[in-house]
Amino acid sequence: MEVGQSRTKYWVLFIVWLAILVTLMVFYRQFFWLALPGTATYFAKGMDLI
Repeated sequence: MEVGQSRTKYWVLFIVWLAILVTLMVFYRQFFWLALPGTATYFAKGMDLI
């Protein structure tokens, strides 16, 4: 991993995926699971867990 790598893009992508997740929860509950992997992945990258 690069030293001093900016994680800002991961946080932005997490916010985007979170908005998609919430939208799917409100309008299309059956498709909620499609946005869950992206949300979890970018949250973990933003926290520098993976």
